[in-house]
Amino acid sequence: MSEFIKRLQERRASVWEQAKGLLDTAESEKRDLTAEEEQTYQRLNADLDQIDERAKGLAEAEQRAKDAEASFAALMAKPEDVRQGTREDSELRRWARGETRGVTIDAPQGTAFRDLTKGTTTAGGHTVPTTFYGQLMAHLVEVSGIMMAGPTVLNTASGESIDIPVTTAHSSAALTAEAAPLTESDPAFGKRTLGAYKYGVLLQASSELLSDTGVDLEGYLAMQAGRALGNAFGVHAITGDGSSKPTGVITSASAGVTGGTGVVGAFTADNLIDLYYSVIAPYRNSTSCGWLMRDATLGAARKLKDGQGQYLWQPSIQLGVPDMLLGKPVHTDPNVAATALSAKSVAFGDFSQYFVRMAGGVRFERSDDYAFNSDLTTFRAIIRADGLLVDQTGAVKVFAGGAS
Repeated sequence: MSEFIKRLQERRASVWEQAKGLLDTAESEKRDLTAEEEQTYQRLNADLDQIDERAKGLAEAEQRAKDAEASFAALMAKPEDVRQGTREDSELRRWARGETRGVTIDAPQGTAFRDLTKGTTTAGGHTVPTTFYGQLMAHLVEVSGIMMAGPTVLNTASGESIDIPVTTAHSSAALTAEAAPLTESDPAFGKRTLGAYKYGVLLQASSELLSDTGVDLEGYLAMQAGRALGNAFGVHAITGDGSSKPTGVITSASAGVTGGTGVVGAFTADNLIDLYYSVIAPYRNSTSCGWLMRDATLGAARKLKDGQGQYLWQPSIQLGVPDMLLGKPVHTDPNVAATALSAKSVAFGDFSQYFVRMAGGVRFERSDDYAFNSDLTTFRAIIRADGLLVDQTGAVKVFAGGAS
């Protein structure tokens, strides 16, 4: 595996050098890419993306292998746990096929997310095992760029409003003459409120599918529900207006840089450098500081050079390590606006200042009665969540395309 990963890294570096060569040639000849060169450049970018996806899959496979080895080691050390695991697996399959009713399957003690999974049984539904919750959260992160950017996540058992006190201005001192009165300067305070908006999805499976023990039902349902919930919340986490929905990070971010005229909302290398330094050093130095944009926007950023002819974008050569733009990681999300006039197409800053509130964990329930006449079993997945940029004094700033 390690030799294959090494070859994959070498291939990625080679593809990037080819793409960079096209850009360098066009720049040295003081011209834009020809139609043929642009097509080649886009193909090379697509190759980079495919290699990244393959690398991500390999990293996940290696992690699964390590987890499996650890699990088997634990099982070999504790024979009684093998019998327990077999019994629970059997009960889970019987529950999924509808062979048991009125039975709640409990997750094993010590599971990481046990205290966050607080579903209730209704219409024949049962609380999902904690393993479902782990799969759902994994897929939720994969489809939401803001979740990958490192926000602060608050997990609560219930959904009452949470008030978060914040400072909006600090005290300032002044040079004062002898015996002169001191000038009062008090800090200013405010508060931000996080609620719990409900997102849900229904999935239905035929009795024939549930009876087929060869189907990975857990993985299939977790993938579908996780992606649906992630996409629904992800839209609002980026652009929500806060009216009966979360407030998106782009919505509440501060203005950083506005593009020039005559470039149809696009940015230049200088624009991104200015955006970088529009965020003050304490936020720039945060481990959660980075960039957020859509894939197409990142494709444009890959072409940019600084005044010394160095590319702003630095491709990663390590699995699991994101690419860098001006030394900061780049996260992509399809819900960020494309480059256009007045569009907020790039965000930069400390994304730990964006708070995501998850209330009550993930509910995953089933009903054998909802679609009884169609012989379908219905599953539903529900989360209650909210999001808000708590520090709105400049922790995250955006680039907006020129207005004309």
